[in-house]
Amino acid sequence: MNVSRPVRLSDALADKAAGAVPVAGATDLWVHWPTRLSQHDRRYVDLSLQYDLRRIEWSADHVRIGALATYWDVLRDPRFRAEFPILPAAARQVGAVQIQTRGTWAGNIANGSPAADGVTALMACDAAVVLAGVSGERVVPLECFYKGYKVMDLAPDELITGIRLPRAERSGWRFEKVGARSAQAISKVGLAMARAADGWRIVVASMAPTVRRCPSLEAVFNTGRGSDRAALLAAAGSDLTPIDDIRSQAMYRMRALTALLAMPGQSDH
Repeated sequence: MNVSRPVRLSDALADKAAGAVPVAGATDLWVHWPTRLSQHDRRYVDLSLQYDLRRIEWSADHVRIGALATYWDVLRDPRFRAEFPILPAAARQVGAVQIQTRGTWAGNIANGSPAADGVTALMACDAAVVLAGVSGERVVPLECFYKGYKVMDLAPDELITGIRLPRAERSGWRFEKVGARSAQAISKVGLAMARAADGWRIVVASMAPTVRRCPSLEAVFNTGRGSDRAALLAAAGSDLTPIDDIRSQAMYRMRALTALLAMPGQSDH
């Protein structure tokens, strides 16, 4: 195993451009390490000495979560509980405490799982991904970051350095996760909702090749039909493409999502 531990971000970017795999919390890497022997010969760039990437910075109009900030960092910060309660709600559903104290929000994005709990909650907050590369920095809306299953708008020389969340009035926060058990399980259906000044954000996990924002479902809620199951089912069919897999069936996923969305009073929150 070949690992570099650069102190300067420029060196980390150079390692990434040369083909090194970035490592932050390493929670996904170690789970598969015993069985994916081909990964043992790869080169890795350990970002743990990039101390600037650990920061969470609040300004008047946004909050920036550094790429090395963990779920636990958000859980213990009362400002998130007051202003972005959906993030602590999601963080509590990510594995056990050991995972929450090592796993990072940016790592959840970079892993690209269509069942990602953190990504689902972040997207409902209109999050944007901050990317740094050899040629400079750019910002990509999280809902536009995924181009397909495990395919991201990320150049070979780029790293995720942070996540930006606009500080705006929202209400109706919801985070729901349907799984085989109440904790430490990959979701069969994931749902995050928030209502901003211009309407609802509805984001669904485990029902498409990527975590996906759902404009048709949002339109149903924005027109006051959030309890109309037929309208919800039709909209979900337009937005999502669930499949049968080892965790669940497509039909069950659709029915479970529709039931969650149509819970009494949700469209009025």
